[in-house]
Amino acid sequence: MPEVTTTISQIEGSTAARTRIREHELVTDRPMEKGGGNQGPMGGEMFVASLGGCFMSNLIAAFQGRGIEAKGLYVKVSGTLDGTPPRFQKMAMAVKGNGIDRDQMEKMVLIAERGCIVANTLKQFMDVEISIA
Repeated sequence: MPEVTTTISQIEGSTAARTRIREHELVTDRPMEKGGGNQGPMGGEMFVASLGGCFMSNLIAAFQGRGIEAKGLYVKVSGTLDGTPPRFQKMAMAVKGNGIDRDQMEKMVLIAERGCIVANTLKQFMDVEISIA
């Protein structure tokens, strides 16, 4: 069974942490108003970004795999928090592309949605809405 692994370590002398994924590094931290040093996004923000990044990579691959040039692809992702303790109740993505026929975009969005590991996982626990802007 495939496995995805990362390592996260505190950055000495700070409130931030360094995440290593393959040969990449990300820094997470809390904003100043929450007692952090604002050296990077919070984990919850990365959670929202993970959905968008996963979806976007699948969207680009859907276009490329069919030999269709896609320009100006853009995904805005919003996560709605609620409850005590707070948790994401809903995620929404608005997808745009320059000069792409709406029917074609709808087909590519459906393909990307089916291939997105993060969306497939989240849909078991919350609403994940995708719209074409």
